[in-house]
Amino acid sequence: MSLFLPKLCSKEEVDAAIKGVAEKVLVLRFGRDEDSSCLQLDHTLSKTAHDLTNMASIYIVDVDKVPVYTRYFDISYIPSTVFFFNGQHMKVDYGSPDHTKFVGSFQSKQDFMDLIEVLYRGAMRGKVMVRSPISPQNIPKYDLLYQGI
Repeated sequence: MSLFLPKLCSKEEVDAAIKGVAEKVLVLRFGRDEDSSCLQLDHTLSKTAHDLTNMASIYIVDVDKVPVYTRYFDISYIPSTVFFFNGQHMKVDYGSPDHTKFVGSFQSKQDFMDLIEVLYRGAMRGKVMVRSPISPQNIPKYDLLYQGI
């Protein structure tokens, strides 16, 4: 668990964050507190949180406590990071089939900071999808799992 990042524990808290964060990129890290890759990502996020205070608000969300959003964003791999701006879901072209979330940990603090800057600048221009500034070698590869009902 990250001691430096605020935690959202219910659907209502997540809803309030999505609606309430204005003129900043809202970063929601979905994962579990005891998972080692989530702890690694939390460390990166907490190190950059102070530097990005003018551009981003960062929160952690436990996938087990907010199953509505876990299903809605199809969080099948953790950690997954989802981005919003003024209540609008921001998408990023990582060169993979899924543009709705970043799956895995960022390789470096600078990768995350660059991504937030691109998201912020794109959102300020009215874009809802931006191209990732992260090198393709630093983006984790995974297979999409579609589970039809």
